[in-house]
Amino acid sequence: MVGSLTASEEAQLLQTIEMFEVITQSQPHDYQSLEILKEAYFKLGRQKDVVNTSKQIAQAYVQLGQLSSAILEYETILQRYPDDPDVLGALSEIESKATSLNTLPTMDAEASPKAAAGKGRARAGGKGADEIDDGQQAMHKIFVEGKIISSADFDSCWPVQNSSEEAGSIAEPFIQILADRQLVPLDQSLKLLCDKSRLGYLLLERYDIDMELARTFARDVCQRWCVVPFDRMSKSVLVATANPFNKQATRELESAAHGRLLWYIAPPADLIKVLRKIFR
Repeated sequence: MVGSLTASEEAQLLQTIEMFEVITQSQPHDYQSLEILKEAYFKLGRQKDVVNTSKQIAQAYVQLGQLSSAILEYETILQRYPDDPDVLGALSEIESKATSLNTLPTMDAEASPKAAAGKGRARAGGKGADEIDDGQQAMHKIFVEGKIISSADFDSCWPVQNSSEEAGSIAEPFIQILADRQLVPLDQSLKLLCDKSRLGYLLLERYDIDMELARTFARDVCQRWCVVPFDRMSKSVLVATANPFNKQATRELESAAHGRLLWYIAPPADLIKVLRKIFR
């Protein structure tokens, strides 16, 4: 596998591995980052690392209650290593856990978050189908209901989209505004968002951004939501943001992505600096 790669491709893969090893060490349940690591190891022919990472992915799925996904990951390993004791033991534990769950009068672990979200939308009732969901409600719950800032401070800091805003300007993320007004330190906001969204944290300034990929996305979309599509791995596009609950940004990017979006949280200053470099 390594012999078919150019020196540039190999160097890029090694950089990817270095970056995402750091992410997964601090966030071991970030299965998106683990998937990226696994693919990079595979392309470099590092089979032992591929298997070990597959086991980590399966363990992450178990911790998140996604048992069927964990089973599929383990079975992929067994196709090549049918007697792997770690995998056989883990599958036995999952079987026991699944049996005990089936005896409880609850929803399936993987279906419940979606069902709960559906009920929440039904209860809300007030939102129109075409209303923009820019993450304001989720952020309000974290920062106001979490008693970090007052409702008045939230309203004064939340960025309002303005269609007449100067073209080419980059919207300043909410957490940066909080930090600028000395309401919530940036590090605290970033940690909160990573914990609540379960997304990986990325120091974007240290990443070798795929500029050509980024420029395939609409300038106004990236600047309006302060998001950076920074790399592609297989059929997935990696995107950095400071607002992981912005569903409108997801919708607007998906049409140009031609694949799944994998989101990461990055410092606002990094996002703004990179966007200015991409769209000069």
